[in-house]
Amino acid sequence: MSEIALQATRSAAGYRRLLGVLSLMLLVAFVLSLAIGYGPFDFGAALNSALSGKDDLGALVLIEIRLPRALLGLFVGFALGLAGAVMQAFLRNPLAEPGIIGISGAAAFGAVVIFYSGLSAVSSLLLPIGGIVAALAAGLLLFAVAGRNANTATLILAGIAVNSLAGALVSLVLNLSPNPFAATEIMFWLMGSFADRSLTHVAIALPPILAGCIALFLTSRALDALALGEDTATSLGFDLRITRALLVGGVALAVGGAVAVSGTIGFVGLVVPHLLRPFVAYRPSLLLPASALGGAILTLSADIAVRLIPTQPELKLGVVTAVIGAPFLFSLVWRMRGDLR
Repeated sequence: MSEIALQATRSAAGYRRLLGVLSLMLLVAFVLSLAIGYGPFDFGAALNSALSGKDDLGALVLIEIRLPRALLGLFVGFALGLAGAVMQAFLRNPLAEPGIIGISGAAAFGAVVIFYSGLSAVSSLLLPIGGIVAALAAGLLLFAVAGRNANTATLILAGIAVNSLAGALVSLVLNLSPNPFAATEIMFWLMGSFADRSLTHVAIALPPILAGCIALFLTSRALDALALGEDTATSLGFDLRITRALLVGGVALAVGGAVAVSGTIGFVGLVVPHLLRPFVAYRPSLLLPASALGGAILTLSADIAVRLIPTQPELKLGVVTAVIGAPFLFSLVWRMRGDLR
């Protein structure tokens, strides 16, 4: 076997090992999310009751309260980690993620409008629809403002503008809230949380998240080619307009569906790809599955931390991820500053 073939075999084995380790960590985090709560809970007995079809208190707590929370942590984190990796590869910018370019903010605005107008009481399906429609509109506005032949810097600036607009519109809705209680409820929702969610929320969020993730995975080969430059990618036969449409639609569906049931959870899509990129030899297509698994692990772990930290009222999940992500952003800027010296 040649040296090149041997190195490729070792790389493939290392990548499979990485995915195996991440999958095992995700399984552990998921089980811990089911087992850990605010009060005493016999997880083994509750699991036995649930599996045997009993409807005692332990089984009800496990199925109705803890399982939806763990499933949402898994799916929302998976979507955010994947979306962050795709956006950083497509824009070739380490600071790109759905929150920074306004997709998350727009999805939050769409969901807040549904809350504010009272339409969420008409049908629970309107909440994710509002988030997804607003996220799609933000994606289209992003590329409309940046122009067809925009470079990376222009896209980032357009994203900052869209994010500012979404933030301003959310502030406007808060300002026009009929009473302080409604404004407080919206503000707490915006901080992100999986508390008091049910299997209905999982059923609402899952279809758009799955559809969006499939669209994002379809961009993997084009992202590898884009790492060599847009001209090279085009010469290799990749239509960047299709890639861009898959990216915008995929991020809008995945992030819109996630934000609509969980609120805004920032920094997951920014932090996770950076942590895992060295383990996949900086290859975008290999980073996508790893980043998705890593995002789910981080989100589930942060949600477990929310339950372990004894505060009143409960810490919001978006606050915990921000506390983790902000120092990481400082360290990233510090490393980039060092590279420029």
